[in-house]
Amino acid sequence: MDKLTAAKVLLDVAQTESFTATADRLEMSRPMVTRYVDAAESWLGARLLQRTTRKVSLTSVGEQLLPDLQRWVTQAQQIEESTMPSQTISGFVRLSVSMSFGFSQLMPALQDFRQQYPGIKVDIDAQDRAVDMVAERIDLAIRTTNDPNPALIGRPFAVCYSKLVASPDYLNQHNEILSPLDLREHACLGYKNFGRHIWQLTNKAERHEVEVNCDITANEATVLLHGSLAGLGISMQPTYLADEWITQGKLHQVLPDWQLMSLQMYLLYPSRKHLSPPVRALIDFLLAYFEKTKQE
Repeated sequence: MDKLTAAKVLLDVAQTESFTATADRLEMSRPMVTRYVDAAESWLGARLLQRTTRKVSLTSVGEQLLPDLQRWVTQAQQIEESTMPSQTISGFVRLSVSMSFGFSQLMPALQDFRQQYPGIKVDIDAQDRAVDMVAERIDLAIRTTNDPNPALIGRPFAVCYSKLVASPDYLNQHNEILSPLDLREHACLGYKNFGRHIWQLTNKAERHEVEVNCDITANEATVLLHGSLAGLGISMQPTYLADEWITQGKLHQVLPDWQLMSLQMYLLYPSRKHLSPPVRALIDFLLAYFEKTKQE
């Protein structure tokens, strides 16, 4: 039985603390997971996992050997991948991303990715909520946040800037907006994940935190975007969504001299210790792709 695969399976069980969860994540049968773990323990000459009816945990020997085993697997993977042409890497990546970033930014990137890695299949889970990456078998997540989950590995790759936008019809039919405080008298569209709707705006040394009225809320940016296009009010939009509509004249930027708080964009994944070649390839590609896009 392949020692490297057996070691990877054992490390995954140590992370998930469940033979069943590892079987689901690695898409193999539970008996096969058990055989790989037994093979790894036989090869290492020690019992590394303690099995109970409720939980799987590391033995004291397992805790001692796990760091060395992780380093060995990482080195073996790096050697294996360094000699593997991109066209020959095959496998599956399950990726979680917001709908707005997915269609506007990720899909163009994946066109280039697929040309380089035709053997890698990508399954996209598009939703604007935090997910349990282990339970939902997510290999990689793209999130916009200044407070990433500390339990995950986070690789920053871009900055998300936002603008306030509204349709020309809405602006023509309502009072002029000359300062951030004027927003309190307008219909605003907000994100339902927030309790109070407080928009932070800065202009050089001047700063305002304005609590706005949001009679319409949604959990997804494109819904709010189309609300603004329909004349329902002012929404806060990432520039990668708003700029196209502003260029077309279908939306106008509100308070263009004022800046909204920017957010960092991260690639998040559970562990760097035993990434599969397809996941590692996608991470490296996206980091390089968006660095190049930023420079252009």
